[in-house]
Amino acid sequence: MTDKEIAAALAIGRRTVSSHVEAIRAKLDAPSRTAAVAIAMRDRLV
Repeated sequence: MTDKEIAAALAIGRRTVSSHVEAIRAKLDAPSRTAAVAIAMRDRLV
């Protein structure tokens, strides 16, 4: 989902979503959203 779609679904701002996504990527040391998902699935975080 895009930041805009996530923001609408959660009734929060797009910039808030973007900040959270960036924090998650940093914690997982992922270069992209796709990589973050792959890492999370590999490590059974989702």
